[in-house]
Amino acid sequence: MEPGNHTRVTEFVMQGLLEHPHYRGLFFALFLCLYTAVILGNSLIIVAVVLHPPLHTSMYFFIANLATVDIMCSSSVLPKMMENLLRGKKSISFEGCMAQLFAFSMSGAMELMLLTVMSCDRYVAICHPLHYVNLMTKRVCITLAIGVWAVSIGNSLMHTLLMLCLDFCGPNLIQHFFCEIPSLLVLSCSSTYLNQDMVFLADIFIAIENFLLTTVSYSFIIIAIPKIRSSKGKQKAFSTCSSHLLVVILFYSTVIYTYISPTSIDFLAKNKMVAIMYTLVTPILNPLIYSLRNKEVKVAFRKIFPFAMK
Repeated sequence: MEPGNHTRVTEFVMQGLLEHPHYRGLFFALFLCLYTAVILGNSLIIVAVVLHPPLHTSMYFFIANLATVDIMCSSSVLPKMMENLLRGKKSISFEGCMAQLFAFSMSGAMELMLLTVMSCDRYVAICHPLHYVNLMTKRVCITLAIGVWAVSIGNSLMHTLLMLCLDFCGPNLIQHFFCEIPSLLVLSCSSTYLNQDMVFLADIFIAIENFLLTTVSYSFIIIAIPKIRSSKGKQKAFSTCSSHLLVVILFYSTVIYTYISPTSIDFLAKNKMVAIMYTLVTPILNPLIYSLRNKEVKVAFRKIFPFAMK
């Protein structure tokens, strides 16, 4: 059908999380507290890494980048959701939906690649400790970070532009509480084959490849840790790797459940609570995992915020 024959959708209506409007105020207060925890927790990690010189290493550089991505991920979804709760609405403009799609898909791709880079960093540190300083230089770390940002922005821009090429002529009800690719493709009244093909290619080159690289890195790490002679060295290696591995498992488990499944309206209606995991729960838990299980971060907090750590 020709695009001129359609009445183009100017806004979408999101199904949201709540079926009972009486609990809007309670849920707004809850999400506001949780979103504040995301911002504060991850901001503290960034401030600690920037201001505490002992944390000026490749591992903490990437942790600071991960904290930035967590803030972006939650900020792409939660403010609009809280606004709708406060106003008793469930709508989002077409332009706002595309902006949300861009920001969310970018942060998702960045988190995948950052977790992979961090696992490779731990692999070099544990399996090739004598060459670690020469391999993971400041220039290499900055280059890797720029590469992660560039690929994520390019991938997200591609998906957003392809979505803008589709026709949306109704219905406009999104079976979710935010705009993402699967929930929008089912609403299009034009062919989505190209979009689905590009999503499939992105899943292969970004999701699956990063998952395999992370798995291989940790396979070598698990083999190498028992070979470390000093018990202190083993404990330190296990402590840093277990924190990162916990974050990896938490993130990948939610992503795999959500995206390696049929794209259907029934499925999209059921996965909203899982989406809360990677838009809210994971960004809250990441700084807790890296701070509570890491002595160097605790020391940084004590020195930077002595009034709060007494």
